[in-house]
This record gives sequence, structure tokens and C-alpha cells, in this order.
Amino acid sequence: MIDKIINEVKDAVIATISGAGDILTALRTTVKDTVVGTLKDAGDIAGSVIETTSSVVKGAVTGAASAGTAVAESTADVVGAAISGVSEVGGDIGDAAKGAVRGAIKGASEVGGDLGQTAVNAVAGTVKSVEDIGGDVANATKNAVLGAVEAADEIGDEAGATVRDALLASAALPKDIVESAIGKKE
Repeated sequence: MIDKIINEVKDAVIATISGAGDILTALRTTVKDTVVGTLKDAGDIAGSVIETTSSVVKGAVTGAASAGTAVAESTADVVGAAISGVSEVGGDIGDAAKGAVRGAIKGASEVGGDLGQTAVNAVAGTVKSVEDIGGDVANATKNAVLGAVEAADEIGDEAGATVRDALLASAALPKDIVESAIGKKE
């Protein structure tokens, strides 16, 4: 099921971007609509949020890269759209943040994207999206950071170090939350 979702989203993103004048709006719409539709079809929203958002975002990131869109630059919009979709169906925003950022890191890794910048943009997209919907920004940010680090660690030690260093060094992210999630840089 996961591979099916990833491939369907990838194909949809490629088709959508190819015919769109406003690429980011088309990308956001495709991701949000896919998350909403998939979670509604799943029935058990609570148990599906992390897996669904991760799969949809991974598919969107790899599709955007295949269509020539820079991965790191589109990540904040993709992650934000996934979180917005989860919010629309009443799912857990913290789980949505974790899953979406995991998918972004996995997708970026698959297409050779900049993992550090992708992580920073994904977490920044989480912060903005959760602020916009009025959710718990601190909780969602912590979950997003953990999702980025866990996904990067699964890729390898170097990827994990790259993501940690980028998140800790970013002035755009709430430093106290990032440090509490992954520890202070020694």
C-alpha cells in the first residue's frame, strides 16, 4: 500500500507540475487532496497519519524532483500541505508533522537532494502550517525535528549528522525546541 501511494503521488505531481503555471500551488493542492482522500478512505485516521503523510510527502518530493523542481525549495510547501490535509480530517497534527518530515527526508535522499536544507525547510514548513491552523506549534515542531533525525539516521550516520547540524545551526527555527528534541551541539 505504501509503495502504491508513493508512486501514485509521484505520478500525480509530475503530471500536475508539467501542466501548471503556478507550480507550488499545484504541488500543495495535489498533496493536500491526496492526504485528505487517503485518510478518509483509511477509516482509522489515528493509526494512519504518520504512514500516510510520510508516503504522500515522499511521493511528492520525488515527483517534484523528477519534474525539475528543486527538492529543498518545495519541501516547506509540501510538508505544510500534508499537515493542512491532516488537520482538515481531524487527525493528529504532531503525527502529521513527524510523518511529513520523515517523507521529505526519505524522498530527498532518494533523489540526491540536500538533506540538511530539506530538513530545515521541512521543519520551517511545519511551523508555518501549524501556526496557520492554530495548532500546538511546539509539539508539532518537536515531532518534525524527531521525524527528520529518525529518517536521516535510518539512511546512515553521515545523513543523521548532516540533518542534526543543519537543524541546530538554523536561525529560522525555534532553537530551544530543536535543542530539546535532539540535544545541544557539543
